[in-house]
Amino acid sequence: MFARSAGAVASVFVLVSTGLAWGAQRELTTGLIRSEAIDAVGADASDHGDTNILLIGLDSRKGMDGNDLPAQFVTEELHAGDSDVGGYNTNTLILLHVPGDGSRATAVAIPRDDYVAVPGYGNRKIKEAYGLAKADADSELLAQGVTDPAERERRARDAGRRSTLKTVQNLLQVPIDHFAEVNLVGFYDIAKALGPLEVCLNAAVDDPYSGARFPAGRQFLDASQALSFVRQRHGLDNGDLDRTHRQQAFLSAVIANLKSTGVFGNVGKLRGLADAVRNDIVVDARMDPVAFAMRHRNLTSGGVDFYTLPIEGFDTVDGQAVNVVDPARLRREVGRLFAGTSVSQQTPAQPPAPTAPDPRITVDVHNGTGIDGLAASTLAVLQSRGHPAGSVATTAGTGVTTVDYGPGGEATAAALAAELGVTARSDTSVAADRVRIVVGRDLGDEVPGLLGGGSSGSGSDSAAGDAPAPTAGAQGAPIAADVSGGIPCVD
Repeated sequence: MFARSAGAVASVFVLVSTGLAWGAQRELTTGLIRSEAIDAVGADASDHGDTNILLIGLDSRKGMDGNDLPAQFVTEELHAGDSDVGGYNTNTLILLHVPGDGSRATAVAIPRDDYVAVPGYGNRKIKEAYGLAKADADSELLAQGVTDPAERERRARDAGRRSTLKTVQNLLQVPIDHFAEVNLVGFYDIAKALGPLEVCLNAAVDDPYSGARFPAGRQFLDASQALSFVRQRHGLDNGDLDRTHRQQAFLSAVIANLKSTGVFGNVGKLRGLADAVRNDIVVDARMDPVAFAMRHRNLTSGGVDFYTLPIEGFDTVDGQAVNVVDPARLRREVGRLFAGTSVSQQTPAQPPAPTAPDPRITVDVHNGTGIDGLAASTLAVLQSRGHPAGSVATTAGTGVTTVDYGPGGEATAAALAAELGVTARSDTSVAADRVRIVVGRDLGDEVPGLLGGGSSGSGSDSAAGDAPAPTAGAQGAPIAADVSGGIPCVD
């Protein structure tokens, strides 16, 4: 549930905070639980010093060794039923993009019921990618004679992590540099170490399922109450989608707490935070928390905006309610957000009508998606419109589509960029009277259709597929984690 992903994001801020405070001694890195599962997404890294971290919130009432958490603790403190509930679903996932230039970070939540392709399992709810692969790996390890429960649990969980990482990477087509995973008890321990967290509710709630019983207005929550706050979905108009705002409000409270309580000078709080990270968080083997902290100090200043990726609607598959999504649209939204264009700055609009080509300007197309033949098919569309045909090439994988121009090519580049929804850029590496389109994974095989004045076969045919992510309604406006902006009130 949302508590797990909230805890995962909170753990990153804890890593930054304690990493900065104890960086000289590197005490934080001692005893961290590490995983090699990051190898599932290859070595493709983010550009420009940026960092993408997948935050995995595991819906499990079990410890890292696979043993059940104490029943009384699960029921009374976590308000989470018994240890048989939840299994190994990742009930929400968050991809955190931290720019290398120190500007605001962006966190995008992927709703847990999004119906997507899971490698080896066909289309499933995205939350099931972890548990399906974990269960199969566990059976295979047992058949191979691996009888030590802790060893089998560790290796099977790594299979679940690999499945989740690959599923998200295939869906969004962006590099994943690192990941962090937390379970229910990790969230609880982090919230307990931080102390009371201030939140605000628009209306009073009384939900026996999650234990959320709170008045309207601003209030402080302890660890058990914080877990109820982010777990509630019953009694909310939009269920899981409304619960996303609870999660985002909680994370804003975490950042405010880190800033206002003098965490750097509080040795007891620092030790409690570090213990929570060491005991309950799994990070990839490539991550160096101290180096990350030194590069990305802006996180603890509240420089992060939280978004929920859009869905197209709802459906029922094999008796289960699922979210219908348009992968091409999701890639566009993530590409725009990670490139620094806020969804709130976008306005729905139809693609501009193609302009008459300038016969003096040659257009080259480079394919940075890994999709065979995409540069050639894109160039064929441009040639059919009257643009002089340039060259095609395959380039290193890139997440964002770009349109660059040399001297004399500005007008043609601006027109083509407008059709693709990007901004044309002057580039000294582009020759005079030439324009270079580099097709990135954000638009991918949508590009020929966009340049041809229609949609491609892989995208949604609905108008919603071309609109920006919603800023009101069920998925709501993004929440900016600015301490100066006060405590956001949510439903």
